[in-house]
Amino acid sequence: MDYFLIITVLVSLAAAFGYINVRFLKLPNTIGLMLITILFTLAVFALSYFDATLLNAEKYIITQIDFRTVLLDIMLSFLLFAGALHTNFEQLKVQRWPVFVFATVGVLVSTFLVGIVMFYVLQLTGLEVNFIYCLLFGALISPTDPIAVLGILKKANVPKKLEVKIVGESLFNDGVGVVIFLTIFQIANSGPGNIGVADVAELFGLEVIGGIALGALLGWITYRLLRSIDDYDIEVIITLATVMAGTAIAHKIHVSAPLAVVTAGLIVGNDTVRGSAMSKVTETYVDKFWELIDILLNTILFVLIGMEMLVIAFEGRFIVAGLLAIPIVLACRYLSLLFPIKFFEKRLDFVPKTNLIMTWGGLRGGISIALALGLTAEMHRDLFLVITYVVVIFSILVQGLTVGTLVKKLKED
Repeated sequence: MDYFLIITVLVSLAAAFGYINVRFLKLPNTIGLMLITILFTLAVFALSYFDATLLNAEKYIITQIDFRTVLLDIMLSFLLFAGALHTNFEQLKVQRWPVFVFATVGVLVSTFLVGIVMFYVLQLTGLEVNFIYCLLFGALISPTDPIAVLGILKKANVPKKLEVKIVGESLFNDGVGVVIFLTIFQIANSGPGNIGVADVAELFGLEVIGGIALGALLGWITYRLLRSIDDYDIEVIITLATVMAGTAIAHKIHVSAPLAVVTAGLIVGNDTVRGSAMSKVTETYVDKFWELIDILLNTILFVLIGMEMLVIAFEGRFIVAGLLAIPIVLACRYLSLLFPIKFFEKRLDFVPKTNLIMTWGGLRGGISIALALGLTAEMHRDLFLVITYVVVIFSILVQGLTVGTLVKKLKED
């Protein structure tokens, strides 16, 4: 089966499942697509007792796709740029310090809290796992997923000031989280004694600061190019080239591609830049183009997440560990946000119960699964993949479906 046929199957499934959701279920696309894909996969499992043809075909498609590479190296940049392009830059500028602290200190604190608690919880369940590997799990599960967050918050009626915090945090903590994960991964591979604090600081600084600097340069170049012409066709292509070239350059010079495209997207999407560099016609075409890219890749991504069930080794103990991880991850996120929110709420106008809404609205998604797929067998890949999958399914289906109700209830109180 060639790649064109695989892509055709995925797009066709995404279209069919999307239609079913819009026509009958009427759930947010992120939730509806994942739910329908999981039900479809379970139906294929049931059918395989009589005829395994469909199950074998679905398994073959999944085994031909390197989910980690497809998401982290290809799809993520397009999705993050689309999200950043439509983020309210002026509101984000006002909230820049809490967003920065949430996306850096918050992720680091959550990583260590989750790692420490999971280390002891896994021991209680009879699963002996080294502490460094538990920290790896903490790193991959702590960042909230901008793809899931953006898709669901649109329909949750979250107050705009709070929405900017959640979206802004998820756009940046994704890039920071990947860097933290890669840093701990390198320590786990090389051994703690072979990597010093200076090495970690250098790696972290180069990835994060280098990614933001590259994004700022890309955004400035894109702005100058857009300002010098008035042709919406070419201007749309220029924004596409910004994402593709920026991602390729970031990978080549080993800086964070997610942070680069987020920074570039925020600059290009800034109202001041839009007003001086794009005509109204260009602005409309650029927005519609990236909205379409966002919707298309989102639908394919969540179909893929649902289908990944086929390659995961579901064992009883692993599922129990996953169920125990759900409240642990939520509690650690709540605690990691507690100090920053207390510190900034006196200086900035915070919505009541911000911590509770940010905890429940901080969804996990494909990025966590992609990072878990990158673990080695020695790092207990199968165990952490099941745990991650359980947390992600709960996050999207349960938290995603109820975050709007939570916001409404807190407003009434």
